[in-house]
Amino acid sequence: FLKVCRRSDPKLNECVMSSVEGLRSHLATGIPEFGIPSCEPLQIKQLVFNQGHGAVTLTSTYTDIKVYGPTEFRLDTVRIDLDKKSVRIKLWLPHLRMTSHYKIDGRVLIMPISGRGYNEGNYTDIDATCSVQGEHITIGGNTHYSVKSFDVKFSVGDARLYLGDLFNGDRELGDAMNLFLNENWKNIATELQPLLEVKIGQLFKEFSNKIYHKFTLEQLLPP
Repeated sequence: FLKVCRRSDPKLNECVMSSVEGLRSHLATGIPEFGIPSCEPLQIKQLVFNQGHGAVTLTSTYTDIKVYGPTEFRLDTVRIDLDKKSVRIKLWLPHLRMTSHYKIDGRVLIMPISGRGYNEGNYTDIDATCSVQGEHITIGGNTHYSVKSFDVKFSVGDARLYLGDLFNGDRELGDAMNLFLNENWKNIATELQPLLEVKIGQLFKEFSNKIYHKFTLEQLLPP
């Protein structure tokens, strides 16, 4: 299912882009033999955020997270540096929808916020740049590529958020807060984005190494 590209290929970047495109349908359905579940939706057990400074100060926990649409990406560029063992990817996503159960307490800009319940977010026009730094490691006497760091930077064109059962189910306060969040989502995103980028990078580092550690370097990228 994985198109093999050669290190000597003068069009290596284009070959890798084609290989990733061929992997798309398998990512959607999952690859059980490599411990990779279906990515449609992408399911994440839990994310915890502790934002202790700035205009947004809050503690929030999200569980039973489902992300719909991650395999609908468009690859714009792939740049591989074999000597530095690095990869740089630019991609675009038309739409992501995320649902979860949440618990939150703190302040957002000037407003106090607290609650627990159902959460949904819809995000559109997402540009992302992924910078991957790898290394060669030995597993069972064979050389493998392994991701040391996976840095993600992204921008979102638009977002719509909903938090249910805010303020102990006070509907009037909850509706007012949801309106406030949607009117100010860009300012809120600016505060939370660095932490979110780190969390996403950690997830994709783990995901990538599940594949890289199953195949030797000679199998994935022969001379």
